Amino acid sequence: MKNVNIYSTPTCVYCKMVKDFLTEHNVSFTDYNVADDAEKRQEMVDKSQQMGVPVTDIEGDIIVGFNKEKLTELLGL
Repeated sequence: MKNVNIYSTPTCVYCKMVKDFLTEHNVSFTDYNVADDAEKRQEMVDKSQQMGVPVTDIEGDIIVGFNKEKLTELLGL
């Protein structure tokens, strides 16, 4: 199983879509609430070069937003 980290906010619809997609496919992930965690927010900006959420990090591959095709490809689903 690949290491998956999601940088999200509680009110973000697309963040929920990413998390629901991963849950449906039994992919475990770590979720960081960047609305409350300034350190993780800066980490997200460093990785993605922007402030938009969600940012999904799959072993160094960065996806901004909900991109079902890219998630499927990177996770081998």
